[in-house]
Amino acid sequence: MLINVGPEVQIEDLRNHPSETVMRLQSLLVGRVTVTADPKRTGFYEFESDSTVYYIHVSPVSGIIFLLATWPNVAVSSPQLEGWFC
Repeated sequence: MLINVGPEVQIEDLRNHPSETVMRLQSLLVGRVTVTADPKRTGFYEFESDSTVYYIHVSPVSGIIFLLATWPNVAVSSPQLEGWFC
């Protein structure tokens, strides 16, 4: 599913992520982003950047995006992980 929130993105960070993380999220959301809806929670989404996976909630009332969690994107090839699965 593609979303595009436009240039006026309002993000609330609920977990005190580094400001760089929130700024990166904002820059990603200005463009079109492919998200995966959480099948158990309406309005919750996961999406990947080159190095990070973001878990967000989009308020159906206000449109505010709540940053809930991030973790490293292990699907991206990493020199540290090469040969790890052997």
